[in-house]
Amino acid sequence: MQKKQSWANLLMKTLVSFFGVAILSMGTTFLRGGNVGLDPFTAVNTGISNHLHIGLGVYQLAVNFVIFIFIFLLDRKQIGIGTILNMVLVGFEIQWFTTIYHQLFGYRTGFLVVTADTLIGLLLFTLGASLYMAPNLGAAPYDAIAPIITQRTKLSYRVARITQDILFLIAAVIAGGPVGFATIIVAFFTGPLISWWNEHVSDPLVKTIDESTLPKDQRSKNTVTTLLTHIGKRTYHTVANAFETTETMRRDIESASTSDLKTQLKIIRRNMTNSKAMYDSFVQQYHLIEDELQKRIARAKEKNSKNN
Repeated sequence: MQKKQSWANLLMKTLVSFFGVAILSMGTTFLRGGNVGLDPFTAVNTGISNHLHIGLGVYQLAVNFVIFIFIFLLDRKQIGIGTILNMVLVGFEIQWFTTIYHQLFGYRTGFLVVTADTLIGLLLFTLGASLYMAPNLGAAPYDAIAPIITQRTKLSYRVARITQDILFLIAAVIAGGPVGFATIIVAFFTGPLISWWNEHVSDPLVKTIDESTLPKDQRSKNTVTTLLTHIGKRTYHTVANAFETTETMRRDIESASTSDLKTQLKIIRRNMTNSKAMYDSFVQQYHLIEDELQKRIARAKEKNSKNN
């Protein structure tokens, strides 16, 4: 009986990773459609695949397979079902979603369109990354490089990952890949967004899956209902609203007057400034609370040491 429960747990978490990879690919498609740059790994693969005149899916799969071999030899614990899903699907899904994107939205560009593509792309990219990583079924080949470097050197994970991203970013520029300001954002500033998705979507979803696959006498009430709520309200509506928002904005742009567009630009700039100020305020609050907590922990340890 427990074995069946374990298989059910694995299957449901695999589905979460699968949809996470799909949403991540969809986010990359929006960034690609807005011509604002891709993540360093996809950017360098896109540049080289264009020079070789082969599809992104085929080339990225080949690169992932080479990295996969090194991971298998150096730290096979990093490998899981999530590794295979990411390794095989991302490149092909980006190609597929890009075709659909251009069929739906065409090739029109403009400030509002680029802004919408960037925001939606980053939201979907980070949501997808959160969902595919949360079940802990294995890291993507690219994501497994930094942990291996950390294990075998004295470098911290943060330094190893930043160095890795910078090297691939330089390679993307040399290869003529789609590098832009979104490339920098994806490389260095997506952590807070992924953490937010982890807290509000992915971790609760995985926890619900764990509860739903326990024996019946150990399950929390309404677990299945909670699972459907998380999937339906969080993931589905996020993706659906993303497409709807982009299409609505494109229609509004065509019918809007020049004066309306200028007014909308001012509103967006003000909202972007306010959002940055709010984020900076949250960061400051976080560090203040973290510092105070560390001081209290240190005082408690010092007090215990004196008592002993």
